[in-house]
Order: sequence, then C-alpha cells, then structure tokens
Amino acid sequence: MENSTEILFVLQGLNETMLSKHTYFILILLGYLFTLLANLTLIGTIISEKTLHEPMLVFLCNLCVNGILGSSIFYPKILVDSLSGLSVTSYKVCIGQIFLLYSYTNSEMTTLAIMAYDRYIAICKPLNYHSIVTPQKVMQLLVFNWIVSICQSVVVTALVARLPLCGFNIEKIYCSAWAVVKLSCVDTTLNNIFGYIFIVFNVSLAVLVVISYVPIVRACVRSKKERSKFMQTCLPHIIVLTNNFIALSFDLMYTRYGPTDRLQSLRNFMSLDYLVVPPLLNPLIYGLRLNQIRRRIFNICSQKMHALE
Repeated sequence: MENSTEILFVLQGLNETMLSKHTYFILILLGYLFTLLANLTLIGTIISEKTLHEPMLVFLCNLCVNGILGSSIFYPKILVDSLSGLSVTSYKVCIGQIFLLYSYTNSEMTTLAIMAYDRYIAICKPLNYHSIVTPQKVMQLLVFNWIVSICQSVVVTALVARLPLCGFNIEKIYCSAWAVVKLSCVDTTLNNIFGYIFIVFNVSLAVLVVISYVPIVRACVRSKKERSKFMQTCLPHIIVLTNNFIALSFDLMYTRYGPTDRLQSLRNFMSLDYLVVPPLLNPLIYGLRLNQIRRRIFNICSQKMHALE
C-alpha cells in the first residue's frame, strides 16, 4: 500500500457491462474518429480562413481543442480495455486521468461562460463590441480560462494523491476524484470542502450565463436582426451549456450520493454524457448553424473534388 506506483485499480463500470468486446471496440472507435474529424475540421476551417478570426469563433475553436482533450481522456483507454475484456488501470494513469478530466471539465464551463459574455457584448452593446472585445482581451480570456482550469485540477489532483487507499474497485468506466476519495482509509473532509468549492464555482458560472441571457433575450425580442443572430449563435450555446450542466450535475450527485444497487449501464450513461456528447455536439451544432463556417467547409470540399478531377 505504501508504494502507490504498484497499485492497480479495477474499473468495475466497464467490467460489469462488457457484452461483446468487438462490438464495443468498433462502436467506440467510430465514435472517437468521428469526434476527432468533426473537431479538427472546425478548427482547421476557422484557422485557415482569416474572415473567421472573430472572437466568437476563436472561443469556439478553443472549445473544440478542449473537446479533443476530453475525448482523448476517455476513448484510447477504453479502446484497449474493450479488447482485453478486463478494465484495470495503474495508480499513475488514474491520477493523470483525474488531472486531465478536471482540466477538461473546468475549461469547458469557463469557455462557455466566456462565450456568453461575448454574445452579451455583441447583442446588447454592438457599437462598443470591437472596442471591448479586442484581440488582446480575447487572448487574456483564453489564458485566464486555462490558468483557472489547470490550477483547479492541480489542487484536486494533489488532494487525491495524498490519500492512502484501502480499496481498489472503482465503480465507473474511468477514474474520477471522488471515486478514488471513497477508497481512502483516512478522513477526507479537506477533499469534501474543496470539492464543494469547485462545485459552487461552476454553478456560479452557469448562473452568470443565465443572468447574461436575460438582457440578450430582451434585445432579441425588439430586433429581427438580433433574433437571427440569437438563433445562429446563442441558441446552440444554450443547448450545449444546458447539456453540460445537467450531465455534470447528475454525475457529481450520483457519484457522491447515488445508490450502488442500480443498473451499471445507467450509471455509465450518466457519467459519460459530458465526456462523449459535448465534444461531438459542439462542432456539429455550431458548424451547422453558422453560415460562414458552412460556406467555408463546402468551398474547401468543392476545391478538393475539383483537384481530384
């Protein structure tokens, strides 16, 4: 127990629901490849076209980069596990997964809050938009996003890594902080306190987003042009934020307080929603809603087809 590098965790979530390893492998691989393709296509389109270098799309590009990070936390490991038929992970890999998981989750929520701020300025203060949301401000917001996310992850990971453990069975498909904390042999009050602080932080971000949308909706009711802008950028943003917040809240509450005698497949679905759905949903819902991105993608595809001819 003292040499934590020799600890192996058994991820019961996958072991209890593994029916056909080849079927799981094919479905998971297709999901991962499609998620990477969708996010990389959107990132490449925004980077390659200078007319798309506006703040909202830069933030969207950051959201897609974070989506690739989130997907890579989950998919590669479970691809290997689906073939082996037994899901185990080392202590070091588990701790690393916790760090990346919190970085992804915190960055996702912070980026969505920043995008809400951008939409508030664009719709409620359009004449001052370019003087407020400058390239320097965009860079500062992105740096703030990653600094806050990484700092939170460092604290959570350090608090988990200090704990001696009395068990090795994790009732999830992947390692999460609270799933490991529940295996501890000592008092975990400090972990609880910081856990609730970070929950309050993310809930506060969601509340700020909701508050920012009150004047946005009022402005859109008065203007047909603003209603169109709302439908193209704000509505997808609300859908993504709502899915993330509900999925994350369910996973946090179920991991901490949920019963262990429910169907494992249900628990897997609840815990995977915010890892699998947002990285896939973000590029699709924004890419299909934004006219300039659709046009650019179609132009690139047409050029490639003409080149092949």
